[in-house]
Amino acid sequence: MGLISRMGAMIEARVSMLIDGFQSPGEALDYSYRRQLDLSYKIKKGIAGVVTAKRRLEMQRKSLEDDVKRLDRDARDAMAAGRENLAEIAIQHKVEKSGQIRSLGEQIDALKSEQERLIEMSRKLESRIETFRTRKESIKAQYSAAEAKVRIKEATSGLGKELDYIGYAVRLAEDKTRDMQARSEALDELEEQGAIEDIAGSRDVVERELTKVRGEEAVKAEMEKLRTSAKQ
Repeated sequence: MGLISRMGAMIEARVSMLIDGFQSPGEALDYSYRRQLDLSYKIKKGIAGVVTAKRRLEMQRKSLEDDVKRLDRDARDAMAAGRENLAEIAIQHKVEKSGQIRSLGEQIDALKSEQERLIEMSRKLESRIETFRTRKESIKAQYSAAEAKVRIKEATSGLGKELDYIGYAVRLAEDKTRDMQARSEALDELEEQGAIEDIAGSRDVVERELTKVRGEEAVKAEMEKLRTSAKQ
């Protein structure tokens, strides 16, 4: 299994754990996406570091190559001047610097390989991140739709009973309204026929008669008391 594959497996495992720790899958996916972007940034930063190191070694190698050329000229000039000892010293420095150049070349080649490996890794990771981003947005949209559907169902779960109660209340109000309208119409009809005034008048006559009877009975009672007192 390659490094990218291992990284992908690790990311998927972490996403699975994160989903359980967040309130919604969307939050977990966004967090995982940010982590992948951070990893991509670190790889690119690593590439930049490798390129910088390689460039520094190349500059150092170029300087040594210039030194080798200069030492080669110095050795030739010394030999031409009959200064073999100086020529030998120049050659020794030349050989030493040539060895350093070979060592730097090996290091530069290694850095080139590392740079190519990191660039390929970055390219594959970018592709995976883009695929993940597309899936992430799709999953978030599906989750939001499902969540909204659940909320609607939860909100309307008791709607049937509520509507039944509302219907009953409306019917009761309509019945009472019809009763009140019927009473109002009946009173209007009685008033038009004069029945209401007759009833009121009849009540007044009855009240007067009752008052008269009560008065007569009171008089009789008082007279009876007087008669009884007179006999004594």
